[in-house]
Amino acid sequence: MKRVLWIAILPFVLAVASRGPDARKIMEAVYKQDTSRDAKWRATLETIDRKGTVRRKNFSFSRLGSFGNSKTLVRFTDPAEVRGVGLLSINQRGNNERQWMYTPAIQRVRRIAPQERARRFIGSDFSNEDMAERVLEDFEYRLLAEHEVIDGRKTWKIEVKPVSADRSQYRHIYAWVLEDIPGVIMAEYYNEDQQRVRIMKASQIEKTSDIWVARHIEMSTPAEMTRTVLIIEDVRFNTGLKEELFTQQALEKIDAY
Repeated sequence: MKRVLWIAILPFVLAVASRGPDARKIMEAVYKQDTSRDAKWRATLETIDRKGTVRRKNFSFSRLGSFGNSKTLVRFTDPAEVRGVGLLSINQRGNNERQWMYTPAIQRVRRIAPQERARRFIGSDFSNEDMAERVLEDFEYRLLAEHEVIDGRKTWKIEVKPVSADRSQYRHIYAWVLEDIPGVIMAEYYNEDQQRVRIMKASQIEKTSDIWVARHIEMSTPAEMTRTVLIIEDVRFNTGLKEELFTQQALEKIDAY
């Protein structure tokens, strides 16, 4: 009888063993490897149109809280036409009002409505949503493949789907996570019509203060033949940023950062 029972459950045991790594745990490792309480860095956005024309914008970035459970602030420093433009994002579970933008030309802070998440951020290939940190709990994860090789490195391919339509502009995202270190090296973003609308590639992944950081990120829009390169510089962690910097009131104060 015991032998019969063992034979009966054997296919189930083999099926469980063959599922491979848990996709949720893989993504959790990506989030948790950043153990900082806050972060600051400077960056350059290089937008390249279909003719190859390059335009550069510089900005500073600051984050308070753990990765994916934080408040972030983007503030442009030059050129003159975007100087002072700021984007405040609240990247926290259960928070529906998540982004506000300040534009010096109109001297006003306005909330970014959900339907505006898909808009290009300051003329780049990054959308407003892409400039915020995604909340881990806003998505479900499914492992699609193991050992896929991207740029000569083995990865896990994971499907990332929002738990509800109000959590993201995207129907789903395919993310390729490195098997040797906890970092996303590539992602493809699909809209409600199952069209691939953006492609992200990360490189120059290196450790700073024992935290993995991708210093070079490229986002492209295949349909429009444009791309944007994000170059991250001068990364610092745990500098003691204050809560009052991450408010709508502070967003209006260009010199507050």
